[in-house]
Amino acid sequence: MGYLCEPERIPVTDEKWRKAMALHIQKKYLLVINITGGIAVLFSYIQGLLTHPEAGPLLWGEVPAVLMPLYTVSMFSAAAGYLLFTWFISFHLNADEVKIAGRFSYILFNALYILILAPSALWMPLTFIMLEQPSLVTWVAIRVVLAAVGIGSAGMLAALLSVRPRAPLWAFIPAVIGAIAFCVQTALLDALVWPAFFPLKF
Repeated sequence: MGYLCEPERIPVTDEKWRKAMALHIQKKYLLVINITGGIAVLFSYIQGLLTHPEAGPLLWGEVPAVLMPLYTVSMFSAAAGYLLFTWFISFHLNADEVKIAGRFSYILFNALYILILAPSALWMPLTFIMLEQPSLVTWVAIRVVLAAVGIGSAGMLAALLSVRPRAPLWAFIPAVIGAIAFCVQTALLDALVWPAFFPLKF
């Protein structure tokens, strides 16, 4: 009679199983990319500042003092913005159904995160190398990594604006605002303004 107590087993088709696994795997990749990339970025900053404690002010280059408060506010806004659009992408998009610009899948978000995080982890080490052993190669490398992050952040904003479906709006709108704040910091201030004031001496 024990079999009478067994719960009813609902058959799962191969198609449904594949869809569930695809959703799980893509969200898992998103988590791994953000954890790994986030740790790499934080480590590059901590390691750089600990090994060069006196070089902090030098990282500003010749950025005018009047712009520094703007940078400070923008950095905090960008960090908050990153959390907002990552929260939306992680918890409010269905990885099986989402379409970006009518043709790209959820995987594009993971590619954009890699494009943002991987170069971000290189900026601080390259900048200290430039301060200690200036060279044109290092300067170009810095510009390339900053441009890559800027392109990635602009791509993230464009992807969010073109994603379908994008409900709920109460989560989508803050995500877009956050992506704009992140884009202002990375694509404008970091990629364009800061290099213009960083001394090119070698």
